[in-house]
Amino acid sequence: MNLFDKLYDNNENVPVRFVGFTTKDVRYDFGIVYTNMFFGKPLVICMQTGRSTLLDPKDITDLNHLQHVFRIDSQQEAEDLAEFFTEAIPASPFQEQYE
Repeated sequence: MNLFDKLYDNNENVPVRFVGFTTKDVRYDFGIVYTNMFFGKPLVICMQTGRSTLLDPKDITDLNHLQHVFRIDSQQEAEDLAEFFTEAIPASPFQEQYE
């Protein structure tokens, strides 16, 4: 019995970066998966909470988005994360996912 239609099933050998850092008030631990999937957006995982999101340079500038995704209370914490992600997430052109 076929209950599901498979949309994709890909394997990749991709770079993964694990980085931990502190700001004045907060410690962060992230895993960043630089994949060709998901339109080229890296998958960012908070290793402390398990929350994850796909981020591109435009997403990084949206501080409300960062606050929502990572459940951050202060604007300053979101600004600190945006500064880090600006350096960690490469500016890459939009990629067609389903060619």
